Amino acid sequence: MSKDIRIKKGLDIKLVGVAEKTTTAISQSSVYAVKPEDFHGIIPKLIAKEGAEVKAGDTLFYDKSNEAVLFSSPVSGKVVEVIRGARRKVLAVKIAADATQSYKDFGTKDANNMSAEEVKNHLLASGCWPFVKQRPFDVVANPDQAPKAIFVSAYASAPLAADLDFTLAGKEEELQAAVTAISKLTQGKVHVSVGKNSNSPFANLKDIQLHKVSGPHPSGNVGTQIAQIDPINKGEVVWTLSAQDLVVIGEMLLTGRLNLERTVALTGSKFATPQYVTAIAGANVADLVKGNLNSDNTRVISGNVLSGTEIKEDDFLGYYDNQITAIPEGDDYEFFGWNKPVFDKVSTSRALTFSWLTPNKKYDLNTNTNGEHRAFVVTGSYEQVFPLDIYPMQLLKAFMYKDLDEMEALGGYEVAPEDFALTEFICVSKQPHQKIIREGLDLMREELG
Repeated sequence: MSKDIRIKKGLDIKLVGVAEKTTTAISQSSVYAVKPEDFHGIIPKLIAKEGAEVKAGDTLFYDKSNEAVLFSSPVSGKVVEVIRGARRKVLAVKIAADATQSYKDFGTKDANNMSAEEVKNHLLASGCWPFVKQRPFDVVANPDQAPKAIFVSAYASAPLAADLDFTLAGKEEELQAAVTAISKLTQGKVHVSVGKNSNSPFANLKDIQLHKVSGPHPSGNVGTQIAQIDPINKGEVVWTLSAQDLVVIGEMLLTGRLNLERTVALTGSKFATPQYVTAIAGANVADLVKGNLNSDNTRVISGNVLSGTEIKEDDFLGYYDNQITAIPEGDDYEFFGWNKPVFDKVSTSRALTFSWLTPNKKYDLNTNTNGEHRAFVVTGSYEQVFPLDIYPMQLLKAFMYKDLDEMEALGGYEVAPEDFALTEFICVSKQPHQKIIREGLDLMREELG
């Protein structure tokens, strides 16, 4: 039996460039990269050196603070370069892919007959553990801590987000294997949230508690769903997984191979044909967008426009991402832009802005912030788009001046950077909310975690 979640506070940002529901098979990239920065909070210790031959699923590096957490190669081939930054920090491991892929065999498993310890050890050994994240702190989960519940959001509400009902269609067997396995890892429930009127492949699965979600973004954020279903208290831990990563886990259990192929949405007004393509995690972006992207004055984002990461065309797809967005770069100055009516932008304010009159209009927005960094003032606007039972302004300021007691008391354990993407979007003070939250969570983890 499903339980409905209705979100009233939020904001849907409708943009041009929604991906057409057709999937194009893209030829394999020649080079792939795994970037440790995709796994926030881990310190990589290399195993595969330059020149090493690897199979898909072989370990590239592990977390120095927990050697059981392994990070695997998405493809078979040769490690051609290890890119390092300041103090020899590992920034990326590049693999030249073989023409014919070979996979490390982890053996097929029946999740119904596995114990919790066997499931955990199998996910760790196969390199699937990084798909499991934890709250608080929004980092790769600590396998030594037991979660009170596990959450999966199968509903994407972010601007131009991939339609998960489309990308997961036909994957019921893999999803069932995955949720049966992860259900062994908690004494609580596996909560899966889907769209209220969606035709989700999760609808008839066992071993889950299904929730139907409706309302504006961020209703699809797993943090919003946790707050509605089973909020986190001090000392508690919950785990989260994305729906696309459950497919990878399920296929690994059923076939014994780590297959990081996924369906990626190419979205935004700078694509000639917004569409879905098949790609392997870490693929070269230039290969995915070849012949489709208008590169003139364009910002390319791995992820969505609110919480994604800016990348170059010759960069690589993020390990967790199933979307590439391309929108106009907002590097122009609008003369007297603050003092004239605005018809072509989205705003929650009605001061000389008129987007509230056309709620279904799609906009071709650029990256211009329409103002510079300024004093952090109280406006009351954040609460209009922030559905969590938290004071967003007060929490942001506590994170800025690093008062750990206030950070705890105001709900710091419940949030992740993406929960503040909308407040950052509407912020008249132009403050980097997600950066503030990320730095504050890192401090809490260091001092209190």
